Amino acid sequence: MSSLSALLRPRRFARRLASYGREQVARADRLTFAAVFVACATGILTFVLAATVFAHHSINHDEGVYLTQAAMLLSGQLELHAGELVGAFRPWFFIEDGGRLYPKYSPVPAAMYAVSMGLFGEPRLTLAAIAAGNAALVYLLGSMVFDRRVGLAAAVLFAASPMAVVTSSVFLPYAPTTFLNLLFAVAYLRSVRDRSVLAAGVAGVAIGLAFFARPFTAVLFAAPFIGHALVQVVSAVRAEGLTPLVNRGLRGLPDPINRHGLTALFGVLFVGVTLAYNLRLTGSPLTFPYEAFAPMDGPGFGERRILDHSIDYTPGLALRTNGYALWYLATRWLVAGPVGAALALVGGGLAARHWLLGERALAADHSEGDDHGATDSTADDRRFERIAGLLLGGVVVTVVVGNLFFWGTHNLLATISDPTDGFVASFGPVYHFDLLVPLSVFGGVAVVAGGRALAGVRQRLATRVTPQTARTVVAVAAVLVVLSGTLAAAAAVGAPLDRHSVQADKYDAAYEPIESESFDNALVFVPTPYGEWQNHPFQALRNDPGLDGEVVYALDRDPSEDFAVLDAYPDRTLYRYGYQGEWTPNPYERVVPKLETLDVREGPRLDAETTVGIPDRVDQARIRLETAGGESPDGGVAGGSDRVGYAVTDPNESLTVDWSLDGDSARLAGAPNASIPVDPDGDVVTMTVTLVDPSGSTFTYRQETTVRASSEGIEAVWPPERSVCRLVTDCGNRGTYIPDDPNAHAEWVVFETSAESAEE
Repeated sequence: MSSLSALLRPRRFARRLASYGREQVARADRLTFAAVFVACATGILTFVLAATVFAHHSINHDEGVYLTQAAMLLSGQLELHAGELVGAFRPWFFIEDGGRLYPKYSPVPAAMYAVSMGLFGEPRLTLAAIAAGNAALVYLLGSMVFDRRVGLAAAVLFAASPMAVVTSSVFLPYAPTTFLNLLFAVAYLRSVRDRSVLAAGVAGVAIGLAFFARPFTAVLFAAPFIGHALVQVVSAVRAEGLTPLVNRGLRGLPDPINRHGLTALFGVLFVGVTLAYNLRLTGSPLTFPYEAFAPMDGPGFGERRILDHSIDYTPGLALRTNGYALWYLATRWLVAGPVGAALALVGGGLAARHWLLGERALAADHSEGDDHGATDSTADDRRFERIAGLLLGGVVVTVVVGNLFFWGTHNLLATISDPTDGFVASFGPVYHFDLLVPLSVFGGVAVVAGGRALAGVRQRLATRVTPQTARTVVAVAAVLVVLSGTLAAAAAVGAPLDRHSVQADKYDAAYEPIESESFDNALVFVPTPYGEWQNHPFQALRNDPGLDGEVVYALDRDPSEDFAVLDAYPDRTLYRYGYQGEWTPNPYERVVPKLETLDVREGPRLDAETTVGIPDRVDQARIRLETAGGESPDGGVAGGSDRVGYAVTDPNESLTVDWSLDGDSARLAGAPNASIPVDPDGDVVTMTVTLVDPSGSTFTYRQETTVRASSEGIEAVWPPERSVCRLVTDCGNRGTYIPDDPNAHAEWVVFETSAESAEE
């Protein structure tokens, strides 16, 4: 019987939960439904943008850091273990410490992404949930500070702000941290208004997590609330007396001390978790991972440095930089650009006027000498509204002033006076993301006041014209205002989305050969356009935390390092990903991608043959063979040179060059005794065929073969990296040979190469 009751208990709970849900839906009014609709629409829009415009992620390569970190957390790892191959697998913004790698960022945002990644295999669902949650929390905050109409308008203004639309759609920490800060603000104000201990605990957990996620951001947001809590605690101590409180102990403490003490307890608990995390990764509780990565990257003035970028960050530069950032926020990244800024300014003025009049009304109420319950309730509501509004205004002050001490905003502005340059052009001044909250709420005040003003206009018109005419005039005016605001908001959002769409097209083209391939136990070497970092810029090419997935991506580096990777993954299908062109942040500069299957040729000697096409008017071909790291053996080429070559006059339509490799040298046929040494630990053997016409113009076929001495004689990664260059003999990726694209080269360009073991 008891087991039957246990089985029925979950069903009863589900029925009660469903009944409660139906009750709430039945009691909900139009404002509640509208707020739910705004939150859901925001989440859906965010998911659509994340899955389309940002399908391959954005130009901010920090996204790859958080997604890699999320996958690590799902695998129970705080760090990657690459051992001696750490250089081949180091992701962007990961700290290298011996054979381990760990990210410079806190794991909180990554853990949030890991939830939907683990449950549904789609981390973008977290983006949608956070965006919807932010809109809902802004509604609740506006409703608590003012009223529900203001809350609804604020939620719409927040969700439609370009900075919220764009930043919420990518895997960056700003929207998740704001979600935690908003949860803290709503819970804190509810604990004050309702004297709720539960809400106070939620506030402490939320701000503690926000501190763990982004300490500086959390402190700036929470500073006004912390100040208010201290004032309330001090006031309670003064009212009760310190000695009676000490004698009383924990029992019977005043309500403010109980609530704010609980908030502080949970907040400090997560500060402790943060310090423990630091100790685990960096070896010191006070050294954050971002400091281990770049010790001069934190808040403060003077020399600031990260990687190869450094400046002397002065107060004057801070004022100038942040002034531009706030101007761009007001004119480009708030809803409808300057219209949104004007609404926030007007709403703030109206709120201040309302609080001032409320203070006078409150004084008048008390001058009556009667303490009626209704009067006390009204006085408490007005007092709470004023305090909550001032705390919200305080967030504006602390975020603006606090960010003066952080040079990150300067780094967002590549050219300070140009809003279309640097990260600010694509994401806005993201370190001021929390400003969207108070500005949207105060903007909501202006929107509601405007609606009431239109209602007043209708009433005045009704005394002069017919009620129907008055309603029509006001309705037309309202439609025009809403339409104008919608068009302005769409234009403001459209500009950054257009920039990201162009970038998305660039990544679509770049990843096409990889997405067309079905990898099975593969090892892919990837290029290093921005230095030896993975996922910088190729964020989509991420490894599993164990570096053992169906496809493993390794950086294409020096010969000895590449062979070390090959030795560690001996039974995998090999590929080399490359491209023709130069990879730059400019979205309009495209590359032509190439995915090439590789294998390792091995034998006592490798006999190779290279055939190239030759156009008309070429009267000479110069053939050269050279190595990068060898030293000439005794009795080698005269003069101890590490290059050999010869020339061919009046070549035909094609030219075939024979050459060979053995354990310690490379030989070029056609030049007697023309051999050069090969570094047995790993070397690059380069052969060039330079065509010269009568005017002196040149065209060079260039191939670079990665080789290493082995027990069998010689190993070579085949095919070589091939490129074709005009006027120079080495043009890097700009001249990468694309054999399968007829539009990549002139019709006469032919570049074929083969190699076989001498035994074969």
